[in-house]
Amino acid sequence: MSPAFLNFVEICLNGLMAGVMYSLVALGFVLIFKASGIFNFAQGVMALFAALTLVGLQTGQVPFSHLLNAMFGTEIHNWGPGLNTFISILFAMVIMIGLAFLVEKLMLKHLVNQEPIILFMATIGLAYFLEGLGDLMWGADVKTLDVGLPSGGSFWWEDVTREWAAEGSDYWGMYIDKLDVSATLIAVSLVAALSIFSQYTATGRALRAVADDHQAAMSVGISLRTIWVIVWSIAGFVALVAGIMWGSKSGVQFSLSLIALKALPVLILGGFTSIPGAIVGGLIIGVGEKLAEAYLGDIMNFLVGASPNLFTAIENWFAYVVALAFLLFRPQGLFGERIIERI
Repeated sequence: MSPAFLNFVEICLNGLMAGVMYSLVALGFVLIFKASGIFNFAQGVMALFAALTLVGLQTGQVPFSHLLNAMFGTEIHNWGPGLNTFISILFAMVIMIGLAFLVEKLMLKHLVNQEPIILFMATIGLAYFLEGLGDLMWGADVKTLDVGLPSGGSFWWEDVTREWAAEGSDYWGMYIDKLDVSATLIAVSLVAALSIFSQYTATGRALRAVADDHQAAMSVGISLRTIWVIVWSIAGFVALVAGIMWGSKSGVQFSLSLIALKALPVLILGGFTSIPGAIVGGLIIGVGEKLAEAYLGDIMNFLVGASPNLFTAIENWFAYVVALAFLLFRPQGLFGERIIERI
């Protein structure tokens, strides 16, 4: 095979792995939107808060230590050496489920049957509250998250793919990050489990019934508040997994909350109510932006006769241009439901 073709395959593989990660973030939006009609603006901050909590448990950091030290002049920082990774993840999961109960108790139950814009604004407030709470609890410094996942390039894969190139070609093999592979396998497993849960369990069917019609679901004995707690708990668990994956890759910092913005084009492409749509949309965006970064810039520079550095960083904005095109020609997305309101 030619090195050019192998480079193309390498770009597609990395794009697919990035797309699965985008799908994982988008799933949290889809689950909550399906159950309550709420576009949860706080999903990205939930991933940040979950990752901060996990690091705090791993390192034995005292919550609110910065605030306590400033108020009382103490020097309290750690309560001990911290918990092992497995126990820390379990405790972080319990905390995210507890957060779901608090959100339902303090916010959602007061907003039943309110206009969608009111619910959306409530999640914006929740996002800023959680971001401030995370800052107060764990501090704003960049933290390293290590859950034992392998990282770095795979030398075995480089050796295997180097032999695929034509004899005598100057090709050094495909670079695949082992952390990306691990994250992809975990994300695929979680996505498959959530799809099975949504389609084949009684709770999943109740979730879809609530999404179709709140009043009809309650009339047949489905507890709206219980469903909301369940779905926000699942979204919290998804946020924890997304926070672990992205935090292990780039560190736990407050810019981690911006991963929600990467999920928006995925949702627009796949549809806000479709779990398969979130998966397909993520893969399209992941592969598309990697290919655009590798090839589209050179093509555009050639067409306009510009310097090679004019069209760069295409990966940062390509997904939003694709999403804009979908909004113009197919606003419901590939798998979304066309909404027709009759007056």
